[in-house]
Amino acid sequence: MIEKEIAQYIKDHTTSEDKVMYELNRATHLRTFYPNMLSGSVQGKFLEMVSCMIRPRRILEIGTFTGYSAICLAKGLTPDGKLITIEVNEEMEDFINDFIKKSGMEDRIELVLGDALKVIPGLDEQFDLIFIDADKEQYIDYYELALDKLKNGAFILADNVLWGGKAVYDKKPDNETQGIRRFNEQVKNDDRVEQVMLSIRDGLLLIRKV
Repeated sequence: MIEKEIAQYIKDHTTSEDKVMYELNRATHLRTFYPNMLSGSVQGKFLEMVSCMIRPRRILEIGTFTGYSAICLAKGLTPDGKLITIEVNEEMEDFINDFIKKSGMEDRIELVLGDALKVIPGLDEQFDLIFIDADKEQYIDYYELALDKLKNGAFILADNVLWGGKAVYDKKPDNETQGIRRFNEQVKNDDRVEQVMLSIRDGLLLIRKV
């Protein structure tokens, strides 16, 4: 993984969070048990940049947490665009919606509460960009459902594909590590896509449906 000094250098040379994103970052660290699940300022800016380059009309996010990545991704939507984000933890609803409203994105981001494996098949949409950041044991299941909802030539971004280095080094992997490894191998051997793995934060896999 990246050394702390290098990580700090990268952060120092990346455009800083705006006021709302800084507040959301801080509130996540103060009010949640696992704040490291947050995308953070560097990855958040990368997600925003990717979205701005693609200019998607429809984005699907699998795993909302506190809404940080959803807001970042939504900044690249077309004027008539929409982002659907799925979160299984109903207790996060008010927190997420409060910050979506503060960001001014309440008309562009739709929060759906529920199990993504049940929600996704019922979505009558084809997406330009899909971000996977949920239960690591089910990444392959999310991926297969996502591909069915993805336009040809469109993109999937999957987070945590290095999983703290455990995807590479762990000799006695737990279930989540095994899930990440299976997913990485599945994508690697899938002739429906092409992909590049990036060492940003905890690893991002950028996948294009061909």
